[in-house]
Amino acid sequence: MSHKPRVSILYCTQCNWLLRAGWMAQELLQTFSDRLGEVALLPGTGGVFEIRVDDALIWERKRDGGFPGPKALKQRLRDVIEPGLDLGHVDRSSGDGGSDPE
Repeated sequence: MSHKPRVSILYCTQCNWLLRAGWMAQELLQTFSDRLGEVALLPGTGGVFEIRVDDALIWERKRDGGFPGPKALKQRLRDVIEPGLDLGHVDRSSGDGGSDPE
């Protein structure tokens, strides 16, 4: 893979979502370590929480009904950067991996 994608996490500083954004960045870096070029944390305001891969929006808190669970986020990222990639236990685990509304 020549181009390594850039993931950006735009989070609301007014809502104190830095720790959540940092935790999600850590999860992505741990799972996709050599497949990502960068994971950036971008401070914002107004209740915003968006995750993009390059220019593609893969999660938006208001649109998607809350925050992604690690399973759902990893699967959405994988579907954009390398659709055939087996995520191991993430693809086979029993929880729904859905969002955490907040």
